[in-house]
Amino acid sequence: MEKEKYQHLADEELIQQYHTSKDNQWIGILLQRYTMLLLGVCMKYLKNETLAKDAVQQIFIKTIVELEKYKVTYFKSWLYMVAKNFCLQQLRHRYQQVPLSENEDFESEETDKSFFENNEQLLSLMEYYIPKLGEEQQKCITLFYYEKKTYQNICTITGYSPLQVKSYIQNGKRNLKNLIEKQIKE
Repeated sequence: MEKEKYQHLADEELIQQYHTSKDNQWIGILLQRYTMLLLGVCMKYLKNETLAKDAVQQIFIKTIVELEKYKVTYFKSWLYMVAKNFCLQQLRHRYQQVPLSENEDFESEETDKSFFENNEQLLSLMEYYIPKLGEEQQKCITLFYYEKKTYQNICTITGYSPLQVKSYIQNGKRNLKNLIEKQIKE
């Protein structure tokens, strides 16, 4: 099959051809279109080129398996969500407990992390609501939850005192929780 010959086909047509023939080359044409999108999504979340490239390969495999099970109408949107969820899952698996510093002001750090751990929907909602927080809370929450920085690292990066960092994270977490609970109840 000459892949260039079929580049003009719409995503839906390629998926239909795949379902009809069960030939993975149709999916190959489709995935080739979105390789850069996938790489971009993976880089956004994983912040490491090697990990992102590995993730793209794993998402390719996952896509082939998932397309067997589901009828996908809007492939690009669906693929984006598959990639995003895959990366969030990778971040959770990569999460390692970081030893706390000697400073006892940081003893609640691990309990703070457990608030959002292992819940993709909460992570997605967090991403939506973080910009609604104050600048200090946004900065500390992003560094802590997404970049996996310790309280001490956040102090160094931001120049905030340990008590300020602890306060911004705890208040930000409480504010996010309130916003998310309000969204869930609506």
